[in-house]
Amino acid sequence: MAVSTGLFSAFVSGETASLAMPFSTTSSYSSPCPRLIHCQPPANLRRVRFQTLAPASKQATTGRGELRGIMKPRRVTPEMEAIVGSPEISRTQALKLIWAHIKQNNLQDPENKKIIVCDEKLKKIFKGRDRVGFLEIAGLITPHFL
Repeated sequence: MAVSTGLFSAFVSGETASLAMPFSTTSSYSSPCPRLIHCQPPANLRRVRFQTLAPASKQATTGRGELRGIMKPRRVTPEMEAIVGSPEISRTQALKLIWAHIKQNNLQDPENKKIIVCDEKLKKIFKGRDRVGFLEIAGLITPHFL
């Protein structure tokens, strides 16, 4: 969105721009409204919007910089360690690695991508089930965090 710098600089410096002439108290223009407070701006005058930037979201840390919640690394069972490759990992990282394993081994049902067809490694994590819905994964990995 382009902004005319001439009009903007005139506005900032306090000078009266040509479009703002009806609002000037020193001009000879006779306003239909005797009080300038109640006048409506001309219809062809566009408002300029300034984009505000929201502060960056903080990670799940305490004041001392320690991770907490689902971001905190926790010990995992040997079955989970076989998939994620680490004895300690956060829940978010574990879910990412499980999804990477599913995608890499093409374990999604081709007809319904929301269903995961479990291989031997995933059956150990998902209570021996052959098929699991993708929304169930987060709940089924909970017992594997010690």
